[in-house]
Amino acid sequence: MDGNHAPHSNQHQPSPERDGSFSYDIESMDGGGGGLRGAASEALLRFDDDDSGGGPREPLLRKRTMNTTSQIAIVGANVFPIESLDYEIVENDLFKQDWRSRKKKQIFQYVVLKWALVLLIGLLTGLVGFFNNLAVENIAGFKLLITGELMLQNRYFVAFLAYGGCNLVLGATAAAICAYIAPAAAGSGIPEVKAYLNGVDAYSILAPSTLFVKIFGSILGVSAGFVLGKEGPMVHTGACIANLLGQGGSRKYHLTCNWLKYFKNDRDRRDLITCGAAAGVAAAFRAPVGGVLFALEEAASWWRSALLWRTFFTTAVVAVVLKALIEFCRSGKCGLFGQGGLIMFDLSSNIPTYGTQDVIAIIILGIIGGVFGGLFNFLLDRILRVYSIINERGAPLKILLTITISIITSACSYGLPWLAPCTPCPVGSMEECPTIGRSGNYKSFQCPPGHYNGLASLFFNTNDDAIRNLFSRGTANEFHMSSLFVFFTAIYCLGLLTYGIAVPSGLFIPVILAGATYGRIVGTLLGPMSDLDPGLFALLGAASFLGGTMRMTVSVCVILLELTNELHMLPLVMLVLLISKTIADCFNKGVYDQIVVMKGLPFMEAHAEPYMRQLVASDVVSGPLISFSGVEKVGNIVQALRITGHNGFPVVDEPPLSEAPELVGLVLRSHLLVLLNGKNFMKDKVKTSGSFVLRRFGAFDFAKAGSGKGMKVEDLDFTDEEMEMYVDLHPITNTSPYTVVETMSLAKAAVLFRSLGLRHLLVVPKTPGRHPIVGILTRHDLMPEHILGLFPNLRKSH
Repeated sequence: MDGNHAPHSNQHQPSPERDGSFSYDIESMDGGGGGLRGAASEALLRFDDDDSGGGPREPLLRKRTMNTTSQIAIVGANVFPIESLDYEIVENDLFKQDWRSRKKKQIFQYVVLKWALVLLIGLLTGLVGFFNNLAVENIAGFKLLITGELMLQNRYFVAFLAYGGCNLVLGATAAAICAYIAPAAAGSGIPEVKAYLNGVDAYSILAPSTLFVKIFGSILGVSAGFVLGKEGPMVHTGACIANLLGQGGSRKYHLTCNWLKYFKNDRDRRDLITCGAAAGVAAAFRAPVGGVLFALEEAASWWRSALLWRTFFTTAVVAVVLKALIEFCRSGKCGLFGQGGLIMFDLSSNIPTYGTQDVIAIIILGIIGGVFGGLFNFLLDRILRVYSIINERGAPLKILLTITISIITSACSYGLPWLAPCTPCPVGSMEECPTIGRSGNYKSFQCPPGHYNGLASLFFNTNDDAIRNLFSRGTANEFHMSSLFVFFTAIYCLGLLTYGIAVPSGLFIPVILAGATYGRIVGTLLGPMSDLDPGLFALLGAASFLGGTMRMTVSVCVILLELTNELHMLPLVMLVLLISKTIADCFNKGVYDQIVVMKGLPFMEAHAEPYMRQLVASDVVSGPLISFSGVEKVGNIVQALRITGHNGFPVVDEPPLSEAPELVGLVLRSHLLVLLNGKNFMKDKVKTSGSFVLRRFGAFDFAKAGSGKGMKVEDLDFTDEEMEMYVDLHPITNTSPYTVVETMSLAKAAVLFRSLGLRHLLVVPKTPGRHPIVGILTRHDLMPEHILGLFPNLRKSH
């Protein structure tokens, strides 16, 4: 790097490097992919940390190259750069001194703070979950009460205007705050959390503004009658709460805590966010064990026993908080929040028995769930691509799309029950018939006294109450077969149309609703031939559809059992989940995996692709790379930082600093910026003891800033004289980076990279006498698109 680089911005030009190789000047990512304009334009998707100068990567979203972090952005809204996360411990001199100087008191303080944080995450997530349900039940309940009162007065058109108008205002408000304040809050948020825990950081996915919109947008969206749930957004909400606490608050919003400095690193934040995701599921479903298993099976990419304890503790706190608050509301102090609210469908009135014909029916249910789940994922993929054309044109059209879906949903919810016949109230019913008030099994709608409308009992309720009605036992003849078919068709289609609008929206509730409906259809068809109640078939149908769309088994099984308190159904739920997942896997990936791919998020699977065994590590390294000397000229470092977006740089000592060229380690971009800002420069190129750096800086000076607010190269200002001086990089260089030999199988290298949660994997030569480093493997280099782009012939074997 003794030779200066000629600065430029738009072309990749080789320039000589000290060791005889070349280094590419790579356009900085700070512009976020500027130049993307118009529907047909194409942009390069580049990583902030493509340390080896990687080329473009194209996610599978139409033909445009997009990298976005929200459901709306994925289908065409905005392009932002993404970064990998640093889960590796940087073992430099500062780190070693910090650990040597730590006393037992500080270690104890760290452990206590970590447990205190997971306690806070559980408390706050539980409170937010309760607040969400309290708000939804009161807002939606008030809307339904007004509509019901107008219908009792035979003012049916006015009732529709009131019902549709309320839905329209609520939906448009949710879309507006999402489109203008935090576009990353749209969708469920589970794919983003899953990608983050895999090591991918994207713009604003866990920001305080996203948390705000996630909470209030979800409340407004669910209250607006959309076919969506608040359960997926609760996972994202829990992760946002954990991130806010883990990074010590937010400087932007003047919410900071210096005593949380211990957690200003990606490893600890990853653990806290895993706890937050588990807490979100526990708060959404009142399923603490299901929350832990969800984090283990679906969300987290790395797991260890200590994390299991913390997530379990977090979800236990959530369960206690919710139990206490629900008991408080039983006294009637929470408005319309009471019997409804946090979904709990108790089916455990007696022990079910089942015979061979029931097992055959359940196998058929599993097959139906697999086929419907695969079809659902396929259609959702196509619909999101169509929505991209609309959503990329700006916030007003996002809101207009939401308003359109709101009108369609209101028309279906209010109009379709008119097609259903009125049914006489059952004699000796345990519940009031027809239902007077907000929720219940028997809605009168337009029917005369003593009659109810079965389809209205499903449509004219909150989604939670509709599920409760479908799961209800002892109501075998409550719903006409025609009503169930109409409801299933409407929910299936509306669920597809709704997911993708600019509103925080979850998929769990639409999937449970649709699955429970066709499960009840099967149970009703079997009738006297079956020993199982149609309500139990509804539970099994919901499980089959969840397995067919989400492709989760263990966590969904436990969540459903905790929801329904029906432990005796465990073998049947397990069977139907395994069958539906197996069938659906023959068609496509799970819905969250599909969305991760569509967003262009570089998610690393736990297994290597088969074609990777035909390659070695050096085959895919993008080069030539930029490296620094252990004592490097300030101007060379500044120039490299300005013309590249690289996050890490190899440090190589050469004579006279060493007898022969040797790899010292890896230095991070963020650490270089802090060191340069301290201006500890020398006039001569000599290796120092590093004592000044150890006295001048502490380990926390190099801690990661929250939400991307770290120092940038543009913040540095040097005189011409300072640019000609030298700086010793040894004290801040990670002297024990992970390395692999260049001839290692790419499949093994990929598994190693994923298993250790790395951001950089250094490739070293097999034979002596060569330059001590061949290149750096980053996440980008291990992506299928990059590898198959370099070796197109592998597509045939792919």
